[in-house]
Amino acid sequence: MGRLPTATLVLVFAASAAYALAQAPTTKPGTPLPSAAARKLTYPPIPNPGFAPARPIDQARAVYQFAAEHPEVLKYVPCYCGCEANGHGHNESCFVKRRDAQGNVAEWDSHGFGCAICIDVARDAMMMHRSGADPVAIRASIEKKWTPSHSTKTPTPNPPTKKK
Repeated sequence: MGRLPTATLVLVFAASAAYALAQAPTTKPGTPLPSAAARKLTYPPIPNPGFAPARPIDQARAVYQFAAEHPEVLKYVPCYCGCEANGHGHNESCFVKRRDAQGNVAEWDSHGFGCAICIDVARDAMMMHRSGADPVAIRASIEKKWTPSHSTKTPTPNPPTKKK
């Protein structure tokens, strides 16, 4: 065999090996999947219920996306608009009506689109989360800001405390 066919064969083998390695799973069997927050969840297009959002459209879209991607935050944040009368239990339910078994948004709730309080509470939580605050600190800050000026809030469970 000459040098050119040998070099070609080596290159083909190396490319095949690299492709096979790239297709191999990155975790060992039995390793738990990443948390819902670490996975890329899917969701339908942000709702457009046919009326103007209560805040600029970019803010409304941002909090809907945050609600879709961070239920581990908004499920522990109360809402103060009175939506508990509609069955809402936390701020996430102002935006997400239903999730599938994998945690993907299956159906949006359009209530949050038209409610300034829902958007403002979610935006506050989103900004704190992005700055590194955990759900316990976010909940405490939201309650400190919103509870004194509002007579109602959703019956939201407290976030789990960190294990030491």
